Amino acid sequence: MSGAVVWVTGLPSSGKSTFGRALVARVRAADRPAVLLDGDAVRAALSPAPGYDPAARAAFYETLGNLALLLAGEGLVVVVAATAGRRVFRDRVRIRAPRFVEVWIDASPEACAARDPKGLWARARAGGAPELPGGGAPYEPPRAAEVVARGGGEDREALAAAAALLEDG
Repeated sequence: MSGAVVWVTGLPSSGKSTFGRALVARVRAADRPAVLLDGDAVRAALSPAPGYDPAARAAFYETLGNLALLLAGEGLVVVVAATAGRRVFRDRVRIRAPRFVEVWIDASPEACAARDPKGLWARARAGGAPELPGGGAPYEPPRAAEVVARGGGEDREALAAAAALLEDG
């Protein structure tokens, strides 16, 4: 059984973690080994804690991508739920992964701000988080994601499409 990396990208608070957890549960229910690498959880586990300036962000996504590739190389389905605001962060993993699926949680900044559990969008709008992708920093959506979830992290149709892409591997 070959491993795979599924990168769930989207603006902060779009529902990436929700989608990632649901996809991992579905993959495991099909008796495939799967793990969720949630960007916030991985960031919290690293020491020293990575920063948010452009260089620190690039280093963090390089580390996150390498971890996903390592686990996928061992046969796991690795679901990465992380913004990775620049396409290059995700594309570097795409070209090296045994199998790669990109899921884009296509949610507007307004929708993300409305469901913002951490208050990031409010801070960004008040000038306190200029590094927020889509808020003060750029976010580059995928050019051709394999799956687009327009219903946020709970988009059942997108979840089924992502799971189907993993079934024959």
